[in-house]
Amino acid sequence: MRKAFLIVALVVLVVSVRPVLGCTNILVTKGASSDGSVIISYSVDGEFYPTLRYVPAADHAPGEAFEVRARDGSVRLRIPQPPHTYAVVGIMNEHQLAIGETTFDGRLELQNKQGGIHYWALMQLALQRARTAREAIKVMTDLVAEYGYASTGESFSIADPNEAWILEMIGEGEGVKGAVWVAERVPDGLIAAHANKSRIGTFPLADPENCVYSPNVIEFAVRKGYYNPKSDGPFRFCDVYCPATAKELRYTETRVWSIFRRAAPSLNLSVDYSRGMPGAKPYPLWIKPDRKLSVRDVMALMRDHYEGTPLDMTKGVDAGPFGSPLRARPITFQVDGKAYSWERPISTQQTGCSFVADCRSFLPDEIGGVLWYGLDDTYTSCYFPLYAGITAVPAAYGRGSLQKFSWDSPWWVFNLVANYAQLKFSYMVKDIVKVQQELEGNFFALQPALEATARTMLQSDPDRTRRFLTDYSVSAGEQVARRWRELAEALFTKYNDGYVQNKSGEPQELGYPEPWLREVVKSRPEQFKLPGGDAVKVPASN
Repeated sequence: MRKAFLIVALVVLVVSVRPVLGCTNILVTKGASSDGSVIISYSVDGEFYPTLRYVPAADHAPGEAFEVRARDGSVRLRIPQPPHTYAVVGIMNEHQLAIGETTFDGRLELQNKQGGIHYWALMQLALQRARTAREAIKVMTDLVAEYGYASTGESFSIADPNEAWILEMIGEGEGVKGAVWVAERVPDGLIAAHANKSRIGTFPLADPENCVYSPNVIEFAVRKGYYNPKSDGPFRFCDVYCPATAKELRYTETRVWSIFRRAAPSLNLSVDYSRGMPGAKPYPLWIKPDRKLSVRDVMALMRDHYEGTPLDMTKGVDAGPFGSPLRARPITFQVDGKAYSWERPISTQQTGCSFVADCRSFLPDEIGGVLWYGLDDTYTSCYFPLYAGITAVPAAYGRGSLQKFSWDSPWWVFNLVANYAQLKFSYMVKDIVKVQQELEGNFFALQPALEATARTMLQSDPDRTRRFLTDYSVSAGEQVARRWRELAEALFTKYNDGYVQNKSGEPQELGYPEPWLREVVKSRPEQFKLPGGDAVKVPASN
């Protein structure tokens, strides 16, 4: 039964979280955080239905295997289980190990589509088998060496209560079992970010405490003709295995620029590199923030449409009359034979779910690890806490499908609220953020007392402590789901048929903002002009 549960969980993960190209990660080290914790964030972007799962710890008999299955259910690989595997909730295990990722694709000819392990299975296997970030890197790289790697290029964020690492990996081509990879520890006191582009450049070849890599990482590139050590200068992993075009830089590095510019305004980083400007200097792999960051700061960094910059997606005619930052896909388009692209922000309607993992060495693992979970667009989502020591997750977050709307599905309710807000975004987003901040604020306000109680309880009754944390985490998720259903009903009532109800419930005609009306008149000056052309008072019509 235990083995069957693990297989089912993996099949669900493979089907639900299909490969997507659009994730964003932030990594914060102990010395860069306000309380000495290690924090990583992970938005899982793509049109899919996320299912939040808890996988219990398990003991395994000799011969028991972890079966990696194809989409049709056939067994692709049988990987022997270790004697014991750890409990996992979402992307964090019971030892506060957390893993996120972003896909960078890189050289597509290096993908081995038919063989090996996909990145999402590697993450799951590492979480079940490793206690630390260093152990996770070894688990993942040993597995691809033995069984092969099936995905395109990936950047992994790997955190434990003491360290944060970036691991970048790409295959060796069709029919070849291995992978080339490099992993670097983010120096303490600094933060890093990646968003669908390989970011590790040069790396130390003789510093195993801070950098490890596959033995063939340079030799393979030379053999394939990607790198000439005599003429190409120092070896840079990102340039060799993920050469970028100006179009790709705009899609990826603009998000990194926005994270860094807000975390460290003093750096005055130019947007030029992300615009593909010739000669522009690449952004550093990591930076020192101007001030130490909290979990709430990281959540705020994950909520961004480039507000306050020349790229602000809430401004301009493309934002519509009510400043919507969302743009319909495809992200690129053509007009009169010329190519254009919308901006790709961190916050996007294509996000399925997102995580902020808080790993704290100064607390026992059961209490120290907190996985903050949110659904849909990060800007209009609401994070709630899931502790590393829990034994269940809110049931509603694990059921439902992309094919059928349900009021019982929190994901669908979050989507409903976010989509409906596009009708009058500048108005409705204020109502949404108010509820978001109220709920998240309450969770953070309760956290010290809750954890003090759990810590006292843990000394005498660990099982009771786990039940206590589980009950709280489940109730927090249920509270968010219930409150968001109420919010959906309130928004539909308040913003109906183009009107906006006042506090007395009376519908008000608020019309359109003047800047947008000017654009309308400019585009068709005669169509909407009243006889005489002078401003006149016109009675309202139904």
